[in-house]
Amino acid sequence: MAPRHPAPALRRKHRRARLRTLAFLSPWLVGFGVFFAYPLLATVYFSFMHYNQIEAPTFVGLRNWTYVLGQMPLFGPALWNTLWLVVVMVALRVVFGLGIGLLVTKIKSGVGLFRTLFYLPYLAPPVAATVAFVFLLNPGTGPVNEVLSAIGVSAPNWFNDPDWAKPSLVMLSLWGIGDLMVIFMAALLDVPKEQYEAAELDGAGALAKFRYVTWPSITPIVMFAVVTGVVQTMQYYTQALVAGKLASGVSVGPGSSIQPGYPDHSTLTVPQLIYSLGFQNFNTGAACVLSLVLFAIAMAVTSLLMRKSAGLQTAED
Repeated sequence: MAPRHPAPALRRKHRRARLRTLAFLSPWLVGFGVFFAYPLLATVYFSFMHYNQIEAPTFVGLRNWTYVLGQMPLFGPALWNTLWLVVVMVALRVVFGLGIGLLVTKIKSGVGLFRTLFYLPYLAPPVAATVAFVFLLNPGTGPVNEVLSAIGVSAPNWFNDPDWAKPSLVMLSLWGIGDLMVIFMAALLDVPKEQYEAAELDGAGALAKFRYVTWPSITPIVMFAVVTGVVQTMQYYTQALVAGKLASGVSVGPGSSIQPGYPDHSTLTVPQLIYSLGFQNFNTGAACVLSLVLFAIAMAVTSLLMRKSAGLQTAED
């Protein structure tokens, strides 16, 4: 009759295997605990507290949640601006990045030069790129408006106009499209040439080859670009804040302070509102509530996109 319990040697072997696995996982476990689990739990804790970062936190129940979700006047505009940027900016960046990637892969001569020219704006630091872009679109002295006026086109006020501020930020993001261009270019070059040759033998044109050969091959890369773009745009902060400061006439530097969202709260995003509440007004509880709301929305959208991505890949298989 076989023993009901493993031998001591076998138990020691299993224990060593578990310890070895835990040792390999320990860097990830430490990083997850320090940089994700603890901050998330602390954010949940402080969302039920009144805490000004000076005095000890005191429990206030759902007061912070009630204030943010029902009484804060800027929560609605900030959430709308953030979701608008997520939908418009991510969609246009994916389309524009894919188009530039297709263009670069089709160029026969000087491809290295064009790749460099399209990728260089992405290397510019966010603050420097925003400063340059605001200068170019300055309604009074900017070269873009001067050129438009010279050809008889009524130029908008760009970052000084609430209706044009968010589209101007989208244009800024499209200017630095080099990261997506490189990703899509690598995906396009990885499509088997034999499939294109077979499609040509069947009489497929350029549009048919893209629909039936290129698109199924790059769909996972497109979904990757969409998911990462949504996560990044949910955290959109620097460019909108710097553009608003410059357009309002406030210099960017130490000691300068302005309520974010210029003009008329049209560029106010949820991350800006979180920073303003937590570090300018010392309302840490309300800032934590906003952080959790933003985290929940980002997780919901990402989960939905991942499910759609899995469904598309299953349908293609």
